[in-house]
Amino acid sequence: MPFKEPSPKWLAIVLNIVALAIAGLLAIPFMSLSGPYLYQDGAFPSFILGLVCALVAMVPHELLHASCFKEEVGVYLWPKGGAMFVLGLEDMSKGRFIFMSLLPNIVFGWVPFSVFLFFPQLVGLGVFGLIGTSGGAGDYVNAFNALTQVPKDAAIYMSGARTFWYRRTAA
Repeated sequence: MPFKEPSPKWLAIVLNIVALAIAGLLAIPFMSLSGPYLYQDGAFPSFILGLVCALVAMVPHELLHASCFKEEVGVYLWPKGGAMFVLGLEDMSKGRFIFMSLLPNIVFGWVPFSVFLFFPQLVGLGVFGLIGTSGGAGDYVNAFNALTQVPKDAAIYMSGARTFWYRRTAA
């Protein structure tokens, strides 16, 4: 059974709204905490370094997804859509699919931003975490779909740009 998702056009709109909403929410503590440090020497280069590292992290982000597969997996670049993505044909449990979906966001988003919250002088790390967290909008939608549409005993697999699930045992 395929994940119930909007058309690709509407999905792109949803993903952009989710990403902007997350970025907007995280911008509040970022601006509040980093304010005293933004005008100190070294803050601007650190800010720029955080931006650059967030862009460079696109490749390791996908490699973290790929590391969650046990079988053959491919990392693909879609220049027209401005995206990279992972495709693997193996079935996986609901829990492993959710973990696979969220792992890069935890590593490149939640953890760096959480460290920034305790050490706001690390402005670059805050920028990196903010972008890493908001840039995972598609991953959050996949995890949400798995949580809300897939029964506990089901397996999930990807085919092209679509994600499907099926019951491993008879209901």
